[in-house]
Amino acid sequence: MLPVNPDRFLADLHKLRSFGASGVGKGVVRQAFSDPDIEARKWLAEQYRDTGLTAHFDLVGSVWGLAEGKSLLVGSHSDTQPEGGWLDGALGVICGLELARAGAEAGLPVSAVSFQDEEGRFGVTTGSRVWGGFTSLEEADALTDTAGHTFADSRARMADLTGDFVDPKRFSGFIECHIEQGPWLDKNNEAAGIVSSIVGIRDMRITFHGEQNHAGTTPMHLRKDALRGFMSFQEKINDRFRNVVTRETVWTNGHMELYPGSHSIVPGRCTFSMQWRDGDKARLDRMEEIIRDSAEETAAEIGLRVEYSGMLGLNPVPMDDGFQAALGRGAEAVAPGRWRKMPSGALHDAASVAAHMPVAMLFVPSINGISHAFEEDTAEDDLVVGLQILAHAVQDILS
Repeated sequence: MLPVNPDRFLADLHKLRSFGASGVGKGVVRQAFSDPDIEARKWLAEQYRDTGLTAHFDLVGSVWGLAEGKSLLVGSHSDTQPEGGWLDGALGVICGLELARAGAEAGLPVSAVSFQDEEGRFGVTTGSRVWGGFTSLEEADALTDTAGHTFADSRARMADLTGDFVDPKRFSGFIECHIEQGPWLDKNNEAAGIVSSIVGIRDMRITFHGEQNHAGTTPMHLRKDALRGFMSFQEKINDRFRNVVTRETVWTNGHMELYPGSHSIVPGRCTFSMQWRDGDKARLDRMEEIIRDSAEETAAEIGLRVEYSGMLGLNPVPMDDGFQAALGRGAEAVAPGRWRKMPSGALHDAASVAAHMPVAMLFVPSINGISHAFEEDTAEDDLVVGLQILAHAVQDILS
């Protein structure tokens, strides 16, 4: 096992939490390119330099600690949701820092990274997707946040720090440690999850166009109510998915807009998000068929018109078998019998990095399965177990 220092590791995690600390529990507000985010990245660069790594900011604001020659890359992201937890992404970043230190002591080359805008202020895992070649810098620059700020203008705040993109050929692989962000490890008193694959995601907006009219004088049987269309659509897909999905499949309507949004007006337009996730591409495609068929049928029944946005389509990404095996040996050494293999239902930077190199992920428990909230937490003993599993696996891989 690489000679990691748990006390130093935990101290660095808490130091990173101080950048953007919300004052509510251990919560953090550190969105991409905010002042706390930039200050945190500068602090990380200092730690990388003190470790003997070359600190480097790339064009999208990801910060790297680069070992000499070919190395194994370990990291995640340090930006947060608007109301974020202290461990989402940050855990993997500090694992990278501590493993780079331990690697330097042991004479094994480990590099570290914190990717920018994983949490999607502007896009989806924006920094790693640009580096992975899925999104061009020009396309990323045109993205806007909810306040209308562009990615281009926001990354310009770091222009004095940044240089070219890092050549992916300098890395032999990538490992990302992350909190599970779900209930399974915590509920089963398990110490770790070795990720088998990152699920695929489909995400689009659907709009039902109806007829705006007076709420008091329009008879129910004559209404072309766009909200009624949404409700009927929901019933259809929930019924039709039953024979298609598994217990790991999820689908969500996380956002909806009604127009014009008045108590006394029958809604003339209803736009809502439609997202679904699964580890099997064929199942994702079948769900899309059901979604589109159900929307068309609903529109015909009520007298609506249906419109679709473009669709974000990310296919499932399998983790490297050899890296999974190394993590498994590490888990059995540190927490025998208290680990499992599992898919990741959340998207992570590893999915983008897989375009360039073998990747793997390790999960540690999330207390009560809570994440993307100030209440997010993990027992410190479990954090250390995760670090120690990685220390075994990284030495195994590099030796």
